[in-house]
Amino acid sequence: MHMEHDEFQPVRWGVLGVSGHYRLRVHNPMDDLENEGVVERIAIASRELERAKEAARQLGFRKAYGSYEDLLADPEVEAVYIPLPNTMHAEYVKKAADAGKHILCEKPFTMSAKETEEAIQYALEKEVLVMEAFMYRLHPQWQHAKRLVSAGEIGEVQNIHVFFSYHNPDPSNIRNRKELGGGAIPDIGCYAVSSSRFLMGREPERVVALVRRDPELEVDTLSSGILDFGGPRALFTVGTRTFPRQEVQVYGSRGYLSIEIPFNMYPDVPAKLTVQTSVGTRVVETEAIDQYGLEFTAFSLAVRGEMPLPIPPEDAIANQKVLDALFRSEESGTWEKVT
Repeated sequence: MHMEHDEFQPVRWGVLGVSGHYRLRVHNPMDDLENEGVVERIAIASRELERAKEAARQLGFRKAYGSYEDLLADPEVEAVYIPLPNTMHAEYVKKAADAGKHILCEKPFTMSAKETEEAIQYALEKEVLVMEAFMYRLHPQWQHAKRLVSAGEIGEVQNIHVFFSYHNPDPSNIRNRKELGGGAIPDIGCYAVSSSRFLMGREPERVVALVRRDPELEVDTLSSGILDFGGPRALFTVGTRTFPRQEVQVYGSRGYLSIEIPFNMYPDVPAKLTVQTSVGTRVVETEAIDQYGLEFTAFSLAVRGEMPLPIPPEDAIANQKVLDALFRSEESGTWEKVT
């Protein structure tokens, strides 16, 4: 996506935190986007300056900062990506907004709907763009799935099944640390909820959850939920001590759709959707593309006013309301309204 033709000014990015996620998933597409003139990597921050310096060298940032606040004070940085631990999101969304930076914040946006609403309201009052980083929605496989469902190709959606798991028993890992917002529902249950809401095109009315927790670490390690959309429903199971697997299945009145690798889609192979109707079964392949590259491109274009945000900030609040209700249901053992 070359931008030179219309004098596009690359958006100047900073990253708060040296995260394994950035290194593994985001670094390569950012490299490409810098070459294409979409972004410019200005600065990365860590609470340890040496760590930030090493990351800046390895990941192509011009500057390194030994505190997140120092990066936010850099006038060159226009937009920040926040892959910090979940419990730190709210604080740094507000601090970034205070500094006038546009904000792409990792999921889950914060630890509660109330906190999410406050942080987003705060950012909007400071007139910065803010988005939850659900990169999967930008992938062509999801755009295609949404179009098929919206066009009624599989009839009325009756039931959505989402399964998403990985195996990570490491007690020191951020995903297993309760005080950092770890656990299956915050880490990957948010995808199950987000994707179900996306395909249904509306909000669930009530939910019920069955949650298993690690007795020592207290994080949820196997969680299932039913989302009642007022007739149709979505069922999900997410696990963090399970063989890694993911799938989305959509059952309609006149057809069926499944997405083979819905969330962590590889950037270098085509994605596959299976569509089954009375006409027969077909496999649709969408182009091999990096969904993180699409996300940073879309956000950067929005910063320049070339397009609206692909995911409105209100979506983060709505998603968190469902997660909150699931945890209330874990406590009560029964259905909870999504409020």
